[in-house]
Amino acid sequence: MSLKVAIQMDPIDHVDINADSSFRIAEEAQARGHSLFYYTPDQLSYREGRVIARGWPLTVRREQGNHFTLGELQDMDLAEMDVVWLRQDPPFDMGYITTTHILDMVHPDTLVVNDPFWVRNYPEKLLVLEFPDLTPPTMIARDFETLKSFKHAHGDIILKPLYGNGGAGVFRLDENDRNLASLHELFAGINREPLIAQKFLPDVSNGDKRVILVDGEPVGAINRVPAAGETRSNMHVGGRPEKVGLTDRDLEICAAIGPLLREKGQIFVGIDVIGDYLTEINVTSPTGIQELERFDGTNVAEKIWQAIEARHA
Repeated sequence: MSLKVAIQMDPIDHVDINADSSFRIAEEAQARGHSLFYYTPDQLSYREGRVIARGWPLTVRREQGNHFTLGELQDMDLAEMDVVWLRQDPPFDMGYITTTHILDMVHPDTLVVNDPFWVRNYPEKLLVLEFPDLTPPTMIARDFETLKSFKHAHGDIILKPLYGNGGAGVFRLDENDRNLASLHELFAGINREPLIAQKFLPDVSNGDKRVILVDGEPVGAINRVPAAGETRSNMHVGGRPEKVGLTDRDLEICAAIGPLLREKGQIFVGIDVIGDYLTEINVTSPTGIQELERFDGTNVAEKIWQAIEARHA
C-alpha cells in the first residue's frame, strides 16, 4: 500500500532529528513507500469549497543539518491526499482550533490523524476531567477566590495555564507560598482563559511517566525525571528521559481510557502519569517515540503506520 501523506507541522528545518516525533513518523512513512507532502499551519486555507495547503513534496534523511529536501512549491488540494497529519505544536489557541475546523472539511474521506474534531474537543488538560477516579484533585477556574479555596484545601498545589505546553508557566505553590494572588494577576493580564490547579504529587521527584498509546493500546513508556531543583519534568525544560516499564496501575489507566481514544480516532496519544495518577492526555502533538525506540527497541512509528494503514484499508 502506497499512501499520499501530508504533514502539517512547524518548520521542519528547526527539528531535532534525534528527538522529534514528527520527523520519525515521516521517516517511517517514507521507508514504507508512502509519498510525503509538507506544509506549515499558516499555509492551510479554505478556498471556495476546497481545502488547500501550500507546501512542498518532502524527502527526509537522518543527517542533522541536511535532514530534508523539498520539491517545488505548490498548492495541494488535501482532498487528493490519503492521510493528513495534524502535528504542529501547541499552544492550543484560536489559530490551532481554526486549523482543526478546516481539516474537518476533508476528514474522514482524507484520514486526518489525530481526528481534528476530537483534538479540538479533547485538549490535553480537559479530557482527563472525564476520569476523576484516575486523576489527582483538580480544579479549573478563573476566579481568584475559587482558586484560593482549592489551595487552602490542598496546601501544596501545581498551577498552570489551561492551554499551555512544554512546561511553560507551570508553578508549584507549597503550603508556605504567598504568590497565588500575584500569579493570578499575571495570568489574568495575559488572556481570558481559566487556570488549572492540581494537588502536588511528591512522586514527581521519581519521574513523570510518558505512556504512549497507539490506537488505544499502550506500547511502552519513558520516565522523565526533573532536573535538580526543578519541579517540571518536561524534556523542553531539562527533564531527563529514562527507561521504565509499565506497571499494573499504568495498564489499568490505559484500559480505562483506551477504548474512548480508539473510538474518537486518536491514533497517537501520550499520557502523563505521576505515581498512581493520570495528569494529562496529550492528543495535539505527542512526543516520546524516539526515546522509547532507543530504550526498548520498540518501533512506535511502525505501529502507528500499521494502525493508519489498517484504517485506510
